[in-house]
Amino acid sequence: MSMTLLDVGGSYIKCADGRKIPVPSKGTREEIAAALKAAVTPGLAGGLVGISIPGPFNYKEGIFLMKHKYAEVYGEKFASLAGIPEGVTVKYMHDVNAPLAGALKLLNLKDAALVTLGTGLGFSYALDGKVFENENGSPAMSLWNTPWEGGILEDYVSARAISTGYTRKTGKPCRSAFEAARMADYGDLDAMEVYSDMGAVLGKALCPVLDSLGIKTLLMGGQISRSLSLFARPLQAELPDVAIEMAPESAVFEGLATLFE
Repeated sequence: MSMTLLDVGGSYIKCADGRKIPVPSKGTREEIAAALKAAVTPGLAGGLVGISIPGPFNYKEGIFLMKHKYAEVYGEKFASLAGIPEGVTVKYMHDVNAPLAGALKLLNLKDAALVTLGTGLGFSYALDGKVFENENGSPAMSLWNTPWEGGILEDYVSARAISTGYTRKTGKPCRSAFEAARMADYGDLDAMEVYSDMGAVLGKALCPVLDSLGIKTLLMGGQISRSLSLFARPLQAELPDVAIEMAPESAVFEGLATLFE
């Protein structure tokens, strides 16, 4: 039986078959629907579709509930917008839970936590091989909105935190965390320090959480984590008894496949 697995983000839909479909998450209903249809059309005969997608989202019914992106399809069903015919089995998983589920299988882990760093800060954890979810299908615990130094943790640990932190430190514009990472790679000490500061904050925030859960393995995912070498040392310093490694690239699709086991 054929299986279509999709990782739906804010700019692209990544497909398990290697395709990468641009999706205008802040576009019109028609533009969004066209991108979804382009992603799911191949391989539907057979009847299994697995979707990784960020929240807010109704993971049981497959309904968009986001307002910061995909606002033009709020309240609509993914399957209907994508033109998925009746009789096709469609299942959904949160975009932080899916790679954790896949990593457990690929790395033969039982207890682990996953942090995803990108536009925002994602967190999920698993104990005895089970990924913990809340009643809506989202991760059981959120860290992004943890109060932190007059704001929330995501103000200090995210792509935004990197670019604004560099500008605050130097007075120079920084368009993105990627730009800051490249500057750090070329020896910019301020860019290095911004990443280092972020790693220390993340470690301090995670330490009591991982201790309370008894978790000794931390996996990293998301675009910002590709620059883990820039903040691994301060992160590890705050988590001396925790093994830290990157989640496998294919983990999200491996996790989605578990929906049909």
